[in-house]
Amino acid sequence: MSAHSRLGPAPALDFSRFRPLRNWLMTGGGGLALLGLIISLFTDLRHFGYAWLLAYMTCLSLALGALFLVIVHHLFDAGWSVVTRRSCEHLACLSAPVMAVLWIPIGLLAFKLYPWLGSELQAAPDHALHAKWPLFTRPGFYLVSFACFGIWYLVAHKLRRASLEQDQTGAAACTHTMRRWSAGGVFLFAVSLSFAAIFWMKSLSHVWFSTMYGVYYFSASVWVTLPTIYVITLWMEQEGSLRGKLHENQYYFLGSLFFAFTVFYAYIAFSQYFIIWNANIPEETFWYLLRDVGSWRLVGLLMIFGHFFVPFLALLRIDAKHFFPLMLGLYGWAWVMHAADMAYNILPVQYPGGFPFQWLWLHLGCFAFMAGLLMKLFVRDLQSHARYPIRDPRLAEALGHRHPVASPISGGEMPETDELGERVGGPIDPEPQTEGGAK
Repeated sequence: MSAHSRLGPAPALDFSRFRPLRNWLMTGGGGLALLGLIISLFTDLRHFGYAWLLAYMTCLSLALGALFLVIVHHLFDAGWSVVTRRSCEHLACLSAPVMAVLWIPIGLLAFKLYPWLGSELQAAPDHALHAKWPLFTRPGFYLVSFACFGIWYLVAHKLRRASLEQDQTGAAACTHTMRRWSAGGVFLFAVSLSFAAIFWMKSLSHVWFSTMYGVYYFSASVWVTLPTIYVITLWMEQEGSLRGKLHENQYYFLGSLFFAFTVFYAYIAFSQYFIIWNANIPEETFWYLLRDVGSWRLVGLLMIFGHFFVPFLALLRIDAKHFFPLMLGLYGWAWVMHAADMAYNILPVQYPGGFPFQWLWLHLGCFAFMAGLLMKLFVRDLQSHARYPIRDPRLAEALGHRHPVASPISGGEMPETDELGERVGGPIDPEPQTEGGAK
């Protein structure tokens, strides 16, 4: 069987019935989050704070993962990902200012979530803070946080602005602009993502040291973004706006990247554990000891088998990437595993005995509210512009049309044949499409 043939037909998904879902999520989740905030005011505000932080870091990873996919698309001058790039651009632009606004509760509750922020006034010096001065200070925490949002806003919106401008003008200068911003933006992205993961997650235990934590959060972010783009692409093909503009290669490459990041994430997570555990330094091993008691031990085992072995074994077959029933189920499972991973990193500080099932409704409410809001904003942006870069110079190549000068796409990954040109539906449609596929 061909590596790029489908094991099963694309399911006839009626996504129109899910349109009210984002409003239900925002309303129901917002109500639960507000109720949790009121209860926490009379008990402990950290209950609401940690629930909000968990939902925030889970949703933020999607926007940052999408920003990386846009950057790497331009850095490698990729052809196959042209059609899916617009979805990544819209998701990336959610990192700021939307996620900056959602960060405000974390900034207001920072003194309760991060005990080290209040330890500067204590008489006894904290040697861990002294070693990390001046970053681990009150001004350092807020300045770094604001700088991260500024970098994400600048890079993400510059890339999308040039992409949308190219839809109007078709100028090659727009491509050059996006390449330049990606060349410099990849370094800014790496530094800002690492600082965000360190300040907002790792610093919950400020004594702990890990030089791999930024890469850990990066790999988890891209890992969960790839299945999200896969599902969004399938949705847009089913509702008509990408019909005739896709071939099997887009789904195959997204599935292959998901498989690759499954292995990469496991490598980073295991390497961090292996190095820290074998070094046997109390200032480092306590982080894992805290997560080896109660239900957290079961969550750790779930990370090994559910986060790695399930997707790894499911995607070993090269043609599994086109078996849509398998992929949709696997991608739903990936979101559950990613949320469990974020909980494993954040919640043991507040709940050392195990996962707080009595507060599960609050965690679900915070996540539902953020997910519904991001879905609403994403769909709004999607409907405001063309669903794919309609004048990108590599669009014809991405669709599999023959070029006057024969050159295999991306090193021969996709052969150029007339059959592919016929399969994608003929000439490129230069006009944007609205929801439902109607022009």
